[in-house]
Amino acid sequence: MHPLPAAAARDSPRCRFRGIMRGDTGDPALDRITLLEPFRALFYAPFYLAESLGAFARQGVAVEMVTAGSPDAASAKLLAGEADLAWSGPMRPLLLRATTPDCTLRSFCAVVMRDPFLLMGGAARPAFALEQLPGLRLGLVSEVPTPVWCLRGDLAERGMDWATLRAVTDRTMAQNAEAVAEGGLDLAQMFEPFACRVEDAGGAVWHAQAGRGHTAYTAFYATEAGIAAKRAPLMAMIRAMAEALEFIRSAPAGEVAERIAPRFPDVPSSHRVRAIARYQGLGLWDAGPRFPRAAFDRLGAAMLASGVIPHVPPFEACVDDAIVEEALA
Repeated sequence: MHPLPAAAARDSPRCRFRGIMRGDTGDPALDRITLLEPFRALFYAPFYLAESLGAFARQGVAVEMVTAGSPDAASAKLLAGEADLAWSGPMRPLLLRATTPDCTLRSFCAVVMRDPFLLMGGAARPAFALEQLPGLRLGLVSEVPTPVWCLRGDLAERGMDWATLRAVTDRTMAQNAEAVAEGGLDLAQMFEPFACRVEDAGGAVWHAQAGRGHTAYTAFYATEAGIAAKRAPLMAMIRAMAEALEFIRSAPAGEVAERIAPRFPDVPSSHRVRAIARYQGLGLWDAGPRFPRAAFDRLGAAMLASGVIPHVPPFEACVDDAIVEEALA
Protein backbone atom coordinates (compact mmCIF):
# COMPACT_ATOMS: atom_id res chain seq x y z
CA MET A 1 0.00 0.00 0.00
CA HIS A 2 1.41 3.35 -1.02
CA PRO A 3 1.24 6.49 1.13
CA LEU A 4 -2.24 7.88 1.55
CA PRO A 5 -3.25 11.17 -0.03
CA ALA A 6 -2.30 14.29 1.88
CA ALA A 7 -5.91 14.80 2.98
CA ALA A 8 -5.82 11.42 4.68
CA ALA A 9 -2.20 11.25 5.83
CA ARG A 10 -2.96 12.79 9.20
CA ASP A 11 -5.20 9.79 9.90
CA SER A 12 -2.49 7.17 9.45
CA PRO A 13 -2.13 4.49 12.16
CA ARG A 14 0.41 6.78 13.88
CA CYS A 15 -2.11 9.60 14.11
CA ARG A 16 -5.50 8.00 14.71
CA PHE A 17 -8.61 9.89 15.56
CA ARG A 18 -10.56 8.31 18.36
CA GLY A 19 -13.65 10.22 19.31
CA ILE A 20 -17.24 9.53 20.20
CA MET A 21 -19.59 10.75 17.50
CA ARG A 22 -21.23 14.10 18.15
CA GLY A 23 -24.42 13.71 20.12
CA ASP A 24 -23.08 11.12 22.58
CA THR A 25 -23.41 12.49 26.08
CA GLY A 26 -21.98 9.43 27.75
CA ASP A 27 -25.47 8.05 28.34
CA PRO A 28 -25.01 4.42 29.43
CA ALA A 29 -28.29 3.59 27.71
CA LEU A 30 -26.65 4.10 24.32
CA ASP A 31 -25.28 1.04 22.57
CA ARG A 32 -21.58 1.50 21.91
CA ILE A 33 -20.11 0.61 18.52
CA THR A 34 -16.50 0.78 17.33
CA LEU A 35 -16.45 1.70 13.64
CA LEU A 36 -13.37 1.57 11.40
CA GLU A 37 -12.91 4.02 8.54
CA PRO A 38 -10.16 2.93 6.12
CA PHE A 39 -8.95 6.49 5.46
CA ARG A 40 -10.41 9.98 5.16
CA ALA A 41 -12.08 10.83 1.84
CA LEU A 42 -14.72 13.30 0.64
CA PHE A 43 -16.75 10.62 -1.11
CA TYR A 44 -17.33 9.10 2.34
CA ALA A 45 -19.29 12.24 3.24
CA PRO A 46 -22.52 10.43 4.31
CA PHE A 47 -20.68 8.79 7.23
CA TYR A 48 -19.42 12.15 8.49
CA LEU A 49 -22.85 13.65 7.93
CA ALA A 50 -24.40 11.01 10.19
CA GLU A 51 -21.96 12.26 12.81
CA SER A 52 -22.70 15.94 12.21
CA LEU A 53 -26.46 15.44 12.11
CA GLY A 54 -26.45 13.49 15.38
CA ALA A 55 -28.20 10.65 13.58
CA PHE A 56 -26.36 7.84 15.36
CA ALA A 57 -27.18 9.16 18.82
CA ARG A 58 -30.82 9.71 17.86
CA GLN A 59 -30.98 6.04 16.94
CA GLY A 60 -29.52 5.09 20.34
CA VAL A 61 -25.93 4.38 19.32
CA ALA A 62 -22.67 5.92 20.53
CA VAL A 63 -20.12 5.39 17.79
CA GLU A 64 -16.37 5.51 18.23
CA MET A 65 -14.74 6.08 14.87
CA VAL A 66 -11.21 4.77 14.47
CA THR A 67 -9.12 5.45 11.36
CA ALA A 68 -7.41 2.22 10.35
CA GLY A 69 -5.05 3.79 7.82
CA SER A 70 -5.90 1.64 4.80
CA PRO A 71 -8.60 -0.77 3.63
CA ASP A 72 -6.29 -3.73 4.30
CA ALA A 73 -5.66 -2.54 7.85
CA ALA A 74 -9.38 -2.07 8.46
CA SER A 75 -10.13 -5.60 7.31
CA ALA A 76 -7.35 -7.06 9.46
CA LYS A 77 -8.51 -5.17 12.56
CA LEU A 78 -12.10 -6.22 12.03
CA LEU A 79 -11.17 -9.88 11.62
CA ALA A 80 -8.98 -9.61 14.73
CA GLY A 81 -11.99 -8.49 16.75
CA GLU A 82 -10.72 -4.94 17.34
CA ALA A 83 -13.93 -3.33 16.07
CA ASP A 84 -17.60 -4.14 15.57
CA LEU A 85 -17.74 -3.13 11.91
CA ALA A 86 -15.99 -1.15 9.22
CA TRP A 87 -16.89 0.68 6.08
CA SER A 88 -15.01 -0.02 2.89
CA GLY A 89 -15.45 -1.50 -0.51
CA PRO A 90 -17.77 -4.48 -0.95
CA MET A 91 -14.76 -5.79 -2.91
CA ARG A 92 -13.43 -7.04 0.43
CA PRO A 93 -16.09 -9.73 1.15
CA LEU A 94 -16.25 -10.46 -2.57
CA LEU A 95 -12.48 -10.97 -2.85
CA LEU A 96 -12.12 -13.00 0.32
CA ARG A 97 -15.16 -15.19 -0.27
CA ALA A 98 -13.86 -15.97 -3.77
CA THR A 99 -10.44 -17.00 -2.47
CA THR A 100 -10.97 -18.05 1.16
CA PRO A 101 -13.77 -20.58 1.66
CA ASP A 102 -14.15 -19.95 5.39
CA CYS A 103 -14.48 -16.14 5.09
CA THR A 104 -17.46 -14.81 7.06
CA LEU A 105 -17.41 -11.13 6.05
CA ARG A 106 -20.63 -9.67 4.69
CA SER A 107 -21.48 -6.22 3.38
CA PHE A 108 -24.67 -4.35 4.21
CA CYS A 109 -26.04 -0.80 4.12
CA ALA A 110 -25.07 0.56 0.70
CA VAL A 111 -23.65 4.09 0.85
CA VAL A 112 -21.44 4.81 -2.19
CA MET A 113 -22.84 2.92 -5.15
CA ARG A 114 -21.14 4.76 -8.02
CA ASP A 115 -17.45 5.16 -8.77
CA PRO A 116 -16.02 8.39 -7.28
CA PHE A 117 -12.85 8.39 -9.42
CA LEU A 118 -12.25 10.83 -12.25
CA LEU A 119 -9.84 10.88 -15.17
CA MET A 120 -8.34 14.36 -15.09
CA GLY A 121 -6.43 15.92 -17.98
CA GLY A 122 -4.22 19.00 -18.13
CA ALA A 123 -6.62 20.89 -20.41
CA ALA A 124 -10.24 20.57 -21.50
CA ARG A 125 -10.98 17.69 -23.88
CA PRO A 126 -14.78 17.43 -24.16
CA ALA A 127 -14.74 14.78 -26.89
CA PHE A 128 -12.60 12.33 -24.93
CA ALA A 129 -13.61 8.66 -24.94
CA LEU A 130 -11.99 5.69 -23.22
CA GLU A 131 -11.15 4.24 -26.62
CA GLN A 132 -8.53 7.01 -26.89
CA LEU A 133 -6.54 5.85 -23.85
CA PRO A 134 -3.92 3.79 -25.73
CA GLY A 135 -0.97 6.03 -26.49
CA LEU A 136 -1.74 8.52 -23.71
CA ARG A 137 0.41 8.80 -20.59
CA LEU A 138 -2.01 7.68 -17.86
CA GLY A 139 -1.42 7.86 -14.12
CA LEU A 140 -3.31 5.13 -12.28
CA VAL A 141 -4.31 5.16 -8.62
CA SER A 142 -1.75 3.29 -6.52
CA GLU A 143 -3.33 3.73 -3.07
CA VAL A 144 -6.33 1.43 -3.60
CA PRO A 145 -7.10 -1.24 -6.21
CA THR A 146 -10.83 -0.92 -6.92
CA PRO A 147 -10.75 2.09 -9.30
CA VAL A 148 -8.12 0.38 -11.42
CA TRP A 149 -10.08 -2.88 -11.52
CA CYS A 150 -13.20 -0.95 -12.51
CA LEU A 151 -11.38 0.88 -15.30
CA ARG A 152 -10.00 -2.44 -16.53
CA GLY A 153 -13.57 -3.74 -16.55
CA ASP A 154 -14.70 -0.73 -18.58
CA LEU A 155 -12.00 -1.39 -21.16
CA ALA A 156 -12.75 -5.13 -21.24
CA GLU A 157 -16.39 -4.32 -22.05
CA ARG A 158 -15.10 -2.33 -25.03
CA GLY A 159 -12.85 -5.16 -26.19
CA MET A 160 -9.72 -3.16 -25.39
CA ASP A 161 -6.38 -4.70 -24.39
CA TRP A 162 -5.21 -3.36 -21.02
CA ALA A 163 -1.59 -4.13 -21.96
CA THR A 164 -1.68 -1.42 -24.64
CA LEU A 165 -1.94 1.39 -22.06
CA ARG A 166 1.03 3.62 -21.22
CA ALA A 167 0.25 3.47 -17.52
CA VAL A 168 2.20 4.84 -14.56
CA THR A 169 1.33 2.74 -11.53
CA ASP A 170 3.79 3.68 -8.77
CA ARG A 171 2.80 7.27 -7.88
CA THR A 172 0.31 8.65 -5.41
CA MET A 173 -2.71 10.66 -6.48
CA ALA A 174 -1.01 13.82 -5.22
CA GLN A 175 2.03 13.11 -7.38
CA ASN A 176 -0.12 12.30 -10.39
CA ALA A 177 -2.12 15.51 -9.95
CA GLU A 178 1.13 17.50 -10.00
CA ALA A 179 2.37 15.58 -13.05
CA VAL A 180 -0.84 16.34 -14.97
CA ALA A 181 -0.62 20.02 -14.09
CA GLU A 182 3.04 20.14 -15.16
CA GLY A 183 2.53 18.18 -18.38
CA GLY A 184 4.35 15.04 -17.25
CA LEU A 185 1.16 12.99 -17.70
CA ASP A 186 -1.67 13.39 -20.19
CA LEU A 187 -4.26 12.36 -17.63
CA ALA A 188 -4.56 10.63 -14.27
CA GLN A 189 -7.12 8.79 -12.18
CA MET A 190 -8.01 10.45 -8.86
CA PHE A 191 -10.75 11.30 -6.41
CA GLU A 192 -11.63 14.61 -4.79
CA PRO A 193 -10.13 16.99 -3.74
CA PHE A 194 -7.23 16.18 -6.10
CA ALA A 195 -9.53 16.80 -9.07
CA CYS A 196 -10.17 20.33 -7.80
CA ARG A 197 -6.42 20.92 -7.58
CA VAL A 198 -5.99 19.90 -11.21
CA GLU A 199 -8.84 22.19 -12.25
CA ASP A 200 -7.27 25.09 -10.36
CA ALA A 201 -4.13 24.53 -12.42
CA GLY A 202 -6.11 24.72 -15.68
CA GLY A 203 -7.05 21.06 -16.03
CA ALA A 204 -10.43 19.46 -16.57
CA VAL A 205 -12.45 16.28 -16.08
CA TRP A 206 -12.08 14.05 -19.13
CA HIS A 207 -14.12 11.11 -17.84
CA ALA A 208 -16.14 10.32 -14.72
CA GLN A 209 -16.05 6.63 -13.86
CA ALA A 210 -19.46 7.07 -12.22
CA GLY A 211 -20.86 7.26 -15.73
CA ARG A 212 -20.84 3.48 -16.07
CA GLY A 213 -23.74 3.27 -13.61
CA HIS A 214 -24.17 1.36 -10.38
CA THR A 215 -20.90 -0.01 -9.00
CA ALA A 216 -20.58 -1.27 -5.41
CA TYR A 217 -18.01 1.03 -3.83
CA THR A 218 -18.70 1.54 -0.12
CA ALA A 219 -20.87 -0.13 2.50
CA PHE A 220 -20.61 -1.33 6.05
CA TYR A 221 -19.19 -4.80 6.52
CA ALA A 222 -18.73 -7.13 9.48
CA THR A 223 -18.34 -10.80 10.26
CA GLU A 224 -21.46 -12.93 10.37
CA ALA A 225 -20.87 -13.50 14.08
CA GLY A 226 -20.48 -9.77 14.63
CA ILE A 227 -23.72 -9.03 12.82
CA ALA A 228 -25.54 -11.58 14.95
CA ALA A 229 -24.03 -10.29 18.20
CA LYS A 230 -24.75 -6.60 17.52
CA ARG A 231 -27.84 -6.87 15.34
CA ALA A 232 -29.96 -4.24 17.11
CA PRO A 233 -27.32 -1.48 17.25
CA LEU A 234 -26.23 -2.25 13.69
CA MET A 235 -29.82 -1.80 12.54
CA ALA A 236 -29.81 1.53 14.37
CA MET A 237 -26.73 2.53 12.38
CA ILE A 238 -28.45 1.56 9.14
CA ARG A 239 -31.35 3.88 10.00
CA ALA A 240 -28.89 6.67 10.80
CA MET A 241 -27.21 6.21 7.44
CA ALA A 242 -30.60 6.30 5.73
CA GLU A 243 -31.09 9.75 7.27
CA ALA A 244 -27.65 10.90 6.11
CA LEU A 245 -28.22 9.61 2.58
CA GLU A 246 -31.55 11.41 2.32
CA PHE A 247 -29.92 14.60 3.56
CA ILE A 248 -26.96 14.55 1.18
CA ARG A 249 -29.16 14.02 -1.87
CA SER A 250 -31.30 17.08 -1.16
CA ALA A 251 -29.18 19.56 0.82
CA PRO A 252 -27.18 22.30 -0.89
CA ALA A 253 -23.56 21.33 -1.47
CA GLY A 254 -22.42 24.26 0.63
CA GLU A 255 -24.36 23.05 3.66
CA VAL A 256 -23.02 19.51 3.31
CA ALA A 257 -19.47 20.85 2.90
CA GLU A 258 -19.82 22.99 6.01
CA ARG A 259 -21.16 20.13 8.11
CA ILE A 260 -18.24 17.83 7.27
CA ALA A 261 -15.62 20.59 7.51
CA PRO A 262 -14.27 19.46 10.92
CA ARG A 263 -13.19 16.19 9.30
CA PHE A 264 -11.32 18.03 6.52
CA PRO A 265 -9.45 20.95 8.10
CA ASP A 266 -6.79 20.89 5.36
CA VAL A 267 -9.22 21.02 2.42
CA PRO A 268 -10.21 24.54 1.28
CA SER A 269 -13.89 25.34 1.62
CA SER A 270 -14.18 25.99 -2.13
CA HIS A 271 -12.84 22.51 -2.88
CA ARG A 272 -15.19 20.87 -0.41
CA VAL A 273 -18.20 22.61 -1.93
CA ARG A 274 -17.14 21.90 -5.52
CA ALA A 275 -16.38 18.26 -4.74
CA ILE A 276 -19.71 17.62 -2.99
CA ALA A 277 -21.61 19.36 -5.80
CA ARG A 278 -19.80 17.27 -8.41
CA TYR A 279 -20.49 14.02 -6.57
CA GLN A 280 -24.14 14.97 -6.07
CA GLY A 281 -24.41 15.64 -9.78
CA LEU A 282 -22.90 12.24 -10.57
CA GLY A 283 -25.45 10.49 -8.33
CA LEU A 284 -22.70 9.00 -6.20
CA TRP A 285 -24.98 8.34 -3.24
CA ASP A 286 -28.18 6.31 -3.61
CA ALA A 287 -31.54 7.24 -2.15
CA GLY A 288 -31.24 4.73 0.66
CA PRO A 289 -29.14 1.93 2.15
CA ARG A 290 -30.62 -0.98 0.17
CA PHE A 291 -27.89 -2.69 -1.84
CA PRO A 292 -28.48 -2.68 -5.62
CA ARG A 293 -27.70 -6.13 -7.02
CA ALA A 294 -26.59 -4.51 -10.28
CA ALA A 295 -23.86 -2.63 -8.36
CA PHE A 296 -22.52 -5.91 -6.97
CA ASP A 297 -22.67 -7.62 -10.35
CA ARG A 298 -20.73 -4.84 -12.07
CA LEU A 299 -18.00 -4.83 -9.42
CA GLY A 300 -17.73 -8.62 -9.59
CA ALA A 301 -17.44 -8.53 -13.38
CA ALA A 302 -14.66 -5.92 -13.17
CA MET A 303 -12.73 -7.96 -10.61
CA LEU A 304 -13.13 -11.06 -12.74
CA ALA A 305 -11.92 -9.24 -15.85
CA SER A 306 -8.92 -7.97 -13.87
CA GLY A 307 -7.96 -11.52 -12.87
CA VAL A 308 -8.10 -10.89 -9.12
CA ILE A 309 -10.82 -13.48 -8.42
CA PRO A 310 -11.34 -16.91 -9.99
CA HIS A 311 -15.13 -16.56 -9.93
CA VAL A 312 -17.80 -14.17 -8.63
CA PRO A 313 -19.28 -15.53 -5.40
CA PRO A 314 -23.07 -15.29 -4.95
CA PHE A 315 -24.61 -11.97 -4.01
CA GLU A 316 -26.43 -13.65 -1.11
CA ALA A 317 -23.12 -14.89 0.35
CA CYS A 318 -21.47 -11.46 0.24
CA VAL A 319 -24.36 -9.11 1.05
CA ASP A 320 -26.76 -9.21 4.02
CA ASP A 321 -30.01 -7.78 2.66
CA ALA A 322 -32.10 -9.07 5.55
CA ILE A 323 -30.64 -6.80 8.22
CA VAL A 324 -31.31 -3.72 6.08
CA GLU A 325 -34.91 -4.73 5.38
CA GLU A 326 -35.46 -5.44 9.07
CA ALA A 327 -33.92 -2.09 10.06
CA LEU A 328 -36.12 -0.14 7.64
CA ALA A 329 -39.34 -2.04 8.32
